[in-house]
Amino acid sequence: MISCVEKLKVMQENMDELLQCAQEALEDAVLMGCDEAQVKAAFVAAIAALSSGYAPAEGAETPAPE
Repeated sequence: MISCVEKLKVMQENMDELLQCAQEALEDAVLMGCDEAQVKAAFVAAIAALSSGYAPAEGAETPAPE
């Protein structure tokens, strides 16, 4: 759990940047003739495959594997 206001601010800025980038990539893909649903599915798969490379923070909850 993130409790520090500054950490939350950084996380929100990162999320905003990620969403803007994804929106632009989606729009580009659709303009090039790609199926919107397939592009979104590819984004979901790419995000799900990410790994931080760091050990979880002490006390952090980790999601159960699907």
